[in-house]
Amino acid sequence: MAKKTTRFYCKGCGHEELRWMGQCPGCREWNTFTEMNLSKASDTKGSRGFSAKDKKQTGFGAGAATGGTAAAWPEAVGPDGRLRPVPLRKISSADKKRLPVEPAEVANVMGGGLVEGSVVLLGGEPGVGKSTLLTGLGLSWVRRDIRVIYVAGEESPSQIRMRAERLGFKPDQEDGFEILPEVHLETLLEALRTALEDEKRPCVIIADSIQTLHSEHIDAYPGSPTQIKYCGGVLADFARQTGHPVFLVGHVTKSGDLAGPKLLEHMVDTVLYFEGSGGGAIRMVRAVKNRFGTTGELAVMEMRSDGLAPVDQAGVLFLSGRRGVEPGSAVCAVKNGSRTFLVEVQALVSSSRYGTPQRVVQGVDSKRVGLLCAILEKRAGLDLGGCDIFVKVAGGGRIDDPGADLAIMTALASSLRERPVPLDTLILGEVGLTGEVRQVADMESRLREASRHGFGRAILGGGKSGRKARQVEGMEMVVATSVEEAVRLAFEARGRKAGGGA
Repeated sequence: MAKKTTRFYCKGCGHEELRWMGQCPGCREWNTFTEMNLSKASDTKGSRGFSAKDKKQTGFGAGAATGGTAAAWPEAVGPDGRLRPVPLRKISSADKKRLPVEPAEVANVMGGGLVEGSVVLLGGEPGVGKSTLLTGLGLSWVRRDIRVIYVAGEESPSQIRMRAERLGFKPDQEDGFEILPEVHLETLLEALRTALEDEKRPCVIIADSIQTLHSEHIDAYPGSPTQIKYCGGVLADFARQTGHPVFLVGHVTKSGDLAGPKLLEHMVDTVLYFEGSGGGAIRMVRAVKNRFGTTGELAVMEMRSDGLAPVDQAGVLFLSGRRGVEPGSAVCAVKNGSRTFLVEVQALVSSSRYGTPQRVVQGVDSKRVGLLCAILEKRAGLDLGGCDIFVKVAGGGRIDDPGADLAIMTALASSLRERPVPLDTLILGEVGLTGEVRQVADMESRLREASRHGFGRAILGGGKSGRKARQVEGMEMVVATSVEEAVRLAFEARGRKAGGGA
């Protein structure tokens, strides 16, 4: 006889409590707890809700090994069929088991390829193109004799075929791309086991999306935090057990977090954010977690009628349409993983017509802009207290690099003083609370990228350490030690060395 166990879950963060609470201890939001009933069977259950006697459970530990299903870890099963620890020397490296990924932009974000048995979470706003990206990746795998099983949870098989044909796939002539229209987790797992039985070639499984899957072991509606966490954990176990990589598609909330939210990030190996760019055709894939590569890598692509294509000259993508003759603009070189992008920061400072000055920011943390404004007032003597301040990263980009601090402050000073920064000047430096300008990391690669695109002068921070930076051919390097000095040097034309010239 099954009995009900009542739990209360936060709809915002998934925090669990035994009783209802007004405020969630996890996310500090009010009135977000909802009551859910979890079914408990009378026999012994595993951690994923499957019976311990079941030979087809989805666990990745001893139960999977003794059940004879640990295809990804045959070395762990001893002669008596029991799980045993494996010496590190007998375990092959995951780097040697990467599946090729096209285009190369996406492969770079994923660390060079798709690792067998890995779990990748792809998040993005509805309509940004997640299904188009994964369909294009699937078609490239099929043409490399890699099987693809596409779990259709949100679209009908005919809609997926229509997209594949739009991307250039010929279903009547090319084989290997298969559709599995199922959202019931237990039925889906049984179908996957049957399809992958005696499968020798690699296979990639795409679940689109994780919000549509539901399990009979969880008494909750599809898309709830409990269902998302449970179904994601089971599919992650399945991927590591069988050695076949799994893609999980997740939507984002209004705040920009993965729906759930963030319940799956600790379960998966790689988390990719698929972002748009101000409603245009540019799309960016950003790695926020990667166990097999560098975190922070960024791929820039363009959405076309025949799918996604890499963008040529992505390093200056955010400078397109720049005139550079008006006050309130400054260019900096920011790092995203191993790539360097030249980004234009725009600022508008005007007298406030209201009692409280406005602060409107796009592409930069608003608190960071407020901090830089306070430093400008205190250390550079600029009066910004009674002004409306608007800051924007041109082209729909987003800046998290501290090396852009000085560029933001220079753009603010340029707008306030109505003095433009010379067109070929690069502003690069991290600013401290005491007004000092510090040298940024990986200076040489940033300067080389700027020089390659016609910039001839750079305002740098770092004092004595900045003067020791390696010279870049065709670049005039001017070193500043304080915010006041850097702002003054930024408005001077090329060839006039002053202060800390290098």
